[in-house]
Amino acid sequence: MGDLTADVLVIGGGTAGFGAAVAAGRLGLDVVLLEAGTKVGGVMAFCPGMPWGAAYPQGESIGGLMQELEGRLMAMDPPMAEKRPCTLENFGPEIQYDHDAATTMMFEMLEEAGVRVFLGAVAIAPVMEADRIAAVEFFDRRGPQRIAARIVIDCSGDGDISAKAGVPFTLGDGRGNMMAVTLSFFMEGADWDRVFAENDPYFRRYAAKGIVEGRLHPHLAQLYLMKGFHRGTVFCNSVAIRGVDGTNPADVTRATQEGRRRCLQLAQFLRSDVPGFEAAHMSQLGPTVGVRETRKLEGVYKVTGADLAAGTKFADGIVACDNPIDDVMRTSDQMTHDAMVERGGYYTIPFRSLLPKAVANLMFAGRILSADLVAFASVRGMPQCMAMGQATGTAAHLAIRDGIPVQQVDRAELVAMLIRQGVSRLG
Repeated sequence: MGDLTADVLVIGGGTAGFGAAVAAGRLGLDVVLLEAGTKVGGVMAFCPGMPWGAAYPQGESIGGLMQELEGRLMAMDPPMAEKRPCTLENFGPEIQYDHDAATTMMFEMLEEAGVRVFLGAVAIAPVMEADRIAAVEFFDRRGPQRIAARIVIDCSGDGDISAKAGVPFTLGDGRGNMMAVTLSFFMEGADWDRVFAENDPYFRRYAAKGIVEGRLHPHLAQLYLMKGFHRGTVFCNSVAIRGVDGTNPADVTRATQEGRRRCLQLAQFLRSDVPGFEAAHMSQLGPTVGVRETRKLEGVYKVTGADLAAGTKFADGIVACDNPIDDVMRTSDQMTHDAMVERGGYYTIPFRSLLPKAVANLMFAGRILSADLVAFASVRGMPQCMAMGQATGTAAHLAIRDGIPVQQVDRAELVAMLIRQGVSRLG
């Protein structure tokens, strides 16, 4: 078994893990990032083309690494990202981008920060010493490995290492019901003017016809189609599969194959029945389903829907958000986009919801944060996950500098550091 050491170990290379690793690396820490897949980005890698929603609460950028990444892409010649309004009710502006340019830029930012990135590396188990994670066992194609780190940041999306370290959690709604998973794809060569002539982002009239005729799955009553970044491309974020446990590899495999069948069926239907798709073809079918929800870890503070609905600005708030309650097919085929806060309002996500109560050198970020069902449905946007990661990476610096458990990090100093890093503090 190989042995490695680092100041900070980040598990998972999604937007949260990217934010954590870059932030910690820029503060001079030796950082290792373990990513089980072949790309960074998480949902970006599983659902190429998924826009960055919730990046502009109340029309202002959340700032920090998200704004920097967007700015770098916009500064390319030609630009590889742009801000657009969302076509769905209660959602603010979102960022559309070129997928390959974005993931390449993320790798470059990790390189610049000195982060050691291990792709195809799966974290297996923590090695505990009293109330600390002394090391984490993982494997890659070389075989079993072990890395000892002073701070561990779990950005895995499923919280597996945190759970094995003894952090209590809730799976889905506590009864095992989780939001549906999604397989996405693009249609290329579409005529935007004709495709979007009816101004219905869900194409309900066409979907109803396809279902009645038995040519579309009954769960495809809403075909969410949006303009891709490049002219003539349409991003199809429509195929959702219910009843999938995202922590179960067999479930994910089954859902991915079922998703492929539904995506191919939908692509054929679009070509034959929806004006503007006659000459289009499918591309960039996701390599696996995108998982929205698995474990919610128990933190020092559980953020609640009531907190967010009240527009709470926590003293240790690390990112602003006004995203609606985006709940997708948890126990039925229904989806919600109900407003989370009153128009003109916003809330912040507290750093305490990223801390376990007992493990002294562990933090977590992204969609495994400590939150109830309603809050979770609002806070899970990729920009917010990136900001959560940035907060934990910065907090790792403070914990190591002061030789203290992460729970004792000076939260006022953390917030001040994030502001200096460009994170927006609305209000």
